[in-house]
Amino acid sequence: MASDPTEIRTVELQNIDVIEDPGRNQTAHWILNSPEPPSIFQELLSTIKQAVLPHKNNNLKKKATSSRRLASFLQALFPILRWGRNYKASKFKKDLMAGLTLASLSIPQSIGYANLAKLDPQYGLYTSVVPPLIYALMGSSRDIAIGPVAVVSMLLASLVQDIQNPEADPVAYRNLIFTVTFFAGIFQAMFGIFRLGFLVDFLSHAAIVGFMAGAAIVIGLQQLKGLLGISHFTAKTDVISVLESVFKSIIHEPWYPLNLVIGCTFLIFLLFARLIGRRNKKLFWVPAVAPLISVVLSTLIVFVSRADNHGVKIVKHITGGLNPSSAHQLQLTGPHVAQAAKTGLIAAIIALTEAIAVGRSFASIKGYHLDGNTEMVAMGCMNLAGSLTSCYVATGSFSRTAVNFSAGCETAVSNIVMAVTMFLSLELFTRLLYFTPMAILASIILSALPGLIDIHEAYHIWKVDKLDFLACIGAFFGVLFVSVEIGLLVAVTISFGKILLNAIRPGIEVLGRLPRTDVFGEISQYPMATKTPGFLIIRINSGLLCFANANFVRERIMRWVTEEEEIEENGKGKVQVVVLDITNIMNVDTSGISALEELHRKLLLHGIGLAVANPRWQVIHKLKVAHFVDKIGKERVFLTVGEALQGSFGPKVAGLGIC
Repeated sequence: MASDPTEIRTVELQNIDVIEDPGRNQTAHWILNSPEPPSIFQELLSTIKQAVLPHKNNNLKKKATSSRRLASFLQALFPILRWGRNYKASKFKKDLMAGLTLASLSIPQSIGYANLAKLDPQYGLYTSVVPPLIYALMGSSRDIAIGPVAVVSMLLASLVQDIQNPEADPVAYRNLIFTVTFFAGIFQAMFGIFRLGFLVDFLSHAAIVGFMAGAAIVIGLQQLKGLLGISHFTAKTDVISVLESVFKSIIHEPWYPLNLVIGCTFLIFLLFARLIGRRNKKLFWVPAVAPLISVVLSTLIVFVSRADNHGVKIVKHITGGLNPSSAHQLQLTGPHVAQAAKTGLIAAIIALTEAIAVGRSFASIKGYHLDGNTEMVAMGCMNLAGSLTSCYVATGSFSRTAVNFSAGCETAVSNIVMAVTMFLSLELFTRLLYFTPMAILASIILSALPGLIDIHEAYHIWKVDKLDFLACIGAFFGVLFVSVEIGLLVAVTISFGKILLNAIRPGIEVLGRLPRTDVFGEISQYPMATKTPGFLIIRINSGLLCFANANFVRERIMRWVTEEEEIEENGKGKVQVVVLDITNIMNVDTSGISALEELHRKLLLHGIGLAVANPRWQVIHKLKVAHFVDKIGKERVFLTVGEALQGSFGPKVAGLGIC
């Protein structure tokens, strides 16, 4: 009876001697007798412990008193207790000036952003009182300025108006905004408590750049309503609907050019002030106070000229006083709870992404560490408190943080100063804003938008990574031509697609020895690297060998083997051993092991042996359990590629022919 050719070649290859080397025997023992890795349940339990329980410092005394543990916990929860002990009057002087400068910018911006969120003006001012106070107690950033921002305001208006029409029932719309803010705070706090910050990373840097640029253009187009004094405006946010609504209003409805004159005049003034601040850093206060000056002057002009009787749209009544309670207005039951929670999750991620990016940027400039989990808990608590005190989603503003930084802030006390100033403004000055024109609010928002469009960064992304640029453009056009939600969905889908593509089509490269070294590099990257006769060294550049890529890896390796056989004629220099460098593979599943077993069988049919170099802990454990190590031989598992070449199959390998 004929013998199986696979069995014949297995016997022949197994009869090849391995060079006896004491060092080799020792390294083989290290690999094959390493401790058993933790089970999946142990890993899960360890992850939960690390997430929920605070990290222990082994250098601390084991018998720490209860009071010390409580003090440590409180300092972690309220960082102000840690740095507040060393707070000095000299720091307060700088924080006072920074806070007052910040307030001068926040007052007009808060009113404008509330209008963007389709809320009454006072709710923007409320959002600049309670959240900054909570953040000052719990946040770890010294520079970040808390309050309403343009992107989140537009996001809320875009998503919530699909659930509840703000014009048909403004009270129900406002209550839903508070409910969304409540859920956003819950999600943000959970992200920090359970160390789930990686969820924020689902929005890549490139996606955020595209999303911000698209949102800036959408926000700018929506300001045409205030700039032109249009009464009827579309509720949609895509550029086609907005422009169509503008043209229809101009053609079919009366509009008043005086709104455009006031708006454009002060927009030019604001942009000029911004230019002065950029050219001379010492004049940082000019663009900071310019919005407040614009509000005061435009209000005075409208009041004196009674321009409101000539078609100029004005703010009218703003409710003053301390933030009223909104706890009874939260809609935690009813048909819209699920939609409110979904919107809250989206708002939470966008707000966190912007705040942490802003905070880390300025923390790196000053050289201190910003704790991401602490920031998430602080943001969550301040939005939870805000939802109970008539505020909507607050986060860190880049423009106001830049002003705070330039004004010389030392600590988060500048947020407290700003919040107190905002409260005094609510108590004393809201009646003076009755004649503030809507066009000036539109101008203030428009003047802040150029900072959201980063063309240089988009070009940098294009140069570095084309797939990242695709996510950037996808988010940009999705927001611009469809909706905010679709823009985010497109960006996340493209980002996941990139990850999936890299997972199912990992890099598989042939290695060669670099001249005059013991280093093995990819021949495609290092053309000077030389192949070792009789060996085909292949590196698999994937963190996981699994069902998604196992067949691709096996077929690609066999293609390399076939190509090598076609190149070498008459058996001269024929490949006798395939060495798999699996340094990069962190784990393997049953599909990956099956692919390796099939690869081994196919190589045996070609008279080629298989060796494995530098398997990781989980990988070698699973290969032993699956008896793959027994099939290829324990002597064919090596610590390094160099060791595989020196000891693999001994000197007789060169003489092995095809049967």
